[in-house]
Amino acid sequence: MKIRILFVSAGLATLFVAPVFAQKGELSNAKSAFETYDALRTANNGPLVKSSLSKAKIAIDKASQNDKTSTLPETYALKAAIYAHTAMADTIESTSAPIFGAAEEALIKAKELDTKKENEKFLTSAEAALAQSRLNAGVSFYRDKKYDDAYKAFDLAQKYAPGDTSSIYYAGISAAAAKNYKGAIDQYKKLLPTNFSEKDKVYLDLSSLYLSEKDTTNALSIAAEAVQKFPANTELRKREIEISLQTGKVQEVLNKILAAINNDPKNKTLYLYAGLTYSQAADVNTTKIAKTKDAATLALLQKDKADNYTKAADMYKKAIEVDPNYFDAVLNIGYVTLNPAIDTYNAAQQLPAAKQKEYDAALAKSKAQFDAARPYLEKATELQPGSVDAWRNLKTYYIGVQNVPKANEIQKKIDELESKK
Repeated sequence: MKIRILFVSAGLATLFVAPVFAQKGELSNAKSAFETYDALRTANNGPLVKSSLSKAKIAIDKASQNDKTSTLPETYALKAAIYAHTAMADTIESTSAPIFGAAEEALIKAKELDTKKENEKFLTSAEAALAQSRLNAGVSFYRDKKYDDAYKAFDLAQKYAPGDTSSIYYAGISAAAAKNYKGAIDQYKKLLPTNFSEKDKVYLDLSSLYLSEKDTTNALSIAAEAVQKFPANTELRKREIEISLQTGKVQEVLNKILAAINNDPKNKTLYLYAGLTYSQAADVNTTKIAKTKDAATLALLQKDKADNYTKAADMYKKAIEVDPNYFDAVLNIGYVTLNPAIDTYNAAQQLPAAKQKEYDAALAKSKAQFDAARPYLEKATELQPGSVDAWRNLKTYYIGVQNVPKANEIQKKIDELESKK
């Protein structure tokens, strides 16, 4: 009798436990299907990857709906991973977004319940997929010119992949495109302590963003910091010079460059930077001259401009003494030698017809100035035949000496080079 009761009790136990085992089986099925998906994904087996992930989702949905398994840490962890990967695979934002949200909720719950850290691999997988999902969405938004949405997507990706430089960089680009300059600055600043491969470009962009915010103090500060870290980067040095001119601190930058030359007199790049400082100061005067009507002020500005071009030419010559084939110096000395010739030529064209003698003298002077620039202009095209700037300068020379056929010939060369860009 007792044996019979025990037998019946065992049967009842089997009867009541079976549904729990069935639902535990769905949890196991979800785990097995997800692990299969993960392995196939690594092997890049497209059709089977999709099928395995779909099976995993069906199984985890069933496990999540059963009272016995729905509250298990493993269920939440698996759901977070499966849903995150499903969201990552879905390229349509309207259908991906709710799946992404469900994955986030499951992830939060899994972390809360998994006090023994038994499901870390699923949680790590979920976070990686959530980050990639937002990266994918950000790229899609950016392509559609939805720059603010792209910025938000890339920013959210960082929540699940902290310190990911790609997410940070793309968020910065997107924020800038959306004219959210403060947001872009905040993103780019995150990259400065990292080993991001294009940090010199980040510094250049940061200085531009500060200028967009009319924050010349930080623009100059970040440009100066950039020059210290990337002393051979000409673009960064140019930016520091440009901002210094805007803020009236050009002499400070020039003093710094000249001091560096004293310590390293064979450094051709430092001579180039000094030349750029002088030539850009001259260019600033060009703008002022166009707006000035007072004769005395105009004369002072014209003299200052000419003096700065002369000083620039002297610095470029010193760079060329160190390296006769230094393209940047050759190109720029051609430019600063050419500009006074252009000014003389243009001034001659403004003379009244009654001043033929003065006109002829001015034209002869401009030709001599143009001819002084010619050797540098030609050498620049020889050193870098693919430089459009070099050919444009040479074309200007031929226009100045009134050799129109040669100028037209060079224009064809320029058109050919630009068509290849």
